[in-house]
Parts: sequence; structure tokens; C-alpha cells
Amino acid sequence: MDDVVCRPATPADVPAIAGVRIRSWQAAYRGSVPQDYLDALDVDAETARRTDRPLDGQHVAVVDGSVVGWLGVGPYRADEGEDVPGPSCGEIAAIYALPEVWGRGVGRRLLTYGLGELRRLGLSPVLLWVLVANEEARRFYERAGFKADGPVVGFEVGGATLPEMRYRYDG
Repeated sequence: MDDVVCRPATPADVPAIAGVRIRSWQAAYRGSVPQDYLDALDVDAETARRTDRPLDGQHVAVVDGSVVGWLGVGPYRADEGEDVPGPSCGEIAAIYALPEVWGRGVGRRLLTYGLGELRRLGLSPVLLWVLVANEEARRFYERAGFKADGPVVGFEVGGATLPEMRYRYDG
């Protein structure tokens, strides 16, 4: 999509970010995350949860004035004892797009934008986590130059523990 504009998120974007997160989770994680958990996700509750949070590192993709994607980037948030490849790693903590724009370049534009933001901040390499079962997302990251770099951990969601793996981009 040539008409995608990526920009920092504003407080007015919070309801749209909540909608992007929930609708993309419900579509992308169907069959991986417990269905009752996905069905219980609520845009109003997610909006309320996010309203008083800082928007540092939060960005949106906008098409025709509507938010269609969301990205969270910043310094890597390592777990205690985690093997980290350097002191100045960046992280793509979240990247989601509305299901109706999947395959139309929004995710690619957001990812390119996010990598540029991390480069501007001097954060490298870039790490991210993805559910092992999310083969479509894994292919997306691999096409962009990310490589699985070893760690696989359990991610707890909706009463289930799902394996997720770390990817690294040295670009």
C-alpha cells in the first residue's frame, strides 16, 4: 500500500491501537491461543488499560485517516539471566495490523519504519519474540532478514503455556 503513513502514536490513537491489537490477536492466534481467552478480549477494557500508559516507542500505521496497524519498539527488555547479544539491543515488542489489510504491505511498512526508529536510537541488533506456531509471522520476519537465534521459552496466555522463539536482525 503506497498510502500507508507511519507516525508516533498520540493519546487519540489509543482506542484504535486497542482495536488493532484485539482484532489481530483474535484472527492470528485462533487455534493457538485458547479460544475462550480470545473471545473474552474487549476493546473498551484494552483501551482503559492503555489510557494512562506512556506512548514512548508506540507508533501507528494510518491509511486514509484510520489507524490500521500498531508498532511498539525500544530498548530490549531482557528477562533476568537471559543471554543477550549486547548491551544496546533494540526490540520490536509488538507489531500488528488489522486482518483486512494483511498481505497489503502495512506490516512491511511498519517493520521498516520500526527498524529505522531503532537505528536512529542506536539500538542494535534488533530482537523480537514470536509464537512458534505462528508460521505466517515467522515467514514474514524471515523474509525481512530476521533469523531465529536460539532461545525458546514458554509464553503464558489464557491458561496455556505456548512456546515462543526469539528472532534477531543484524541489518
